[in-house]
Amino acid sequence: MQVPNQKRDFKARVYLWAEKLDVEVVWLGVRPMRNKWASCSTNGHLNFNTELLNLDPELWDYVIVHELLHFSVPNHGKLWKSLMRAHLGNYERVADQLRFAIEVKKIT
Repeated sequence: MQVPNQKRDFKARVYLWAEKLDVEVVWLGVRPMRNKWASCSTNGHLNFNTELLNLDPELWDYVIVHELLHFSVPNHGKLWKSLMRAHLGNYERVADQLRFAIEVKKIT
């Protein structure tokens, strides 16, 4: 898959999840970010790290749902965790895979 197609597919996936979670995305960007996978603001703006495009779509879903849930739940408390589990099942396993991807990146 070429990067333009990956970016298009990633954005389509964000909008699909936004519809499922009843979240209005005002602005969506995919850009290089140094220290995080994504960020969101209370006014509906989402930014995702371009490095996500090189990862498995299951990891995309984790980061996408993680950020979209912050529009209604601003922290990582019990409600956020239960919503992550409701939408992604064993999201902790996917979070571990994402952490592993970070470690591999640091080594290479």
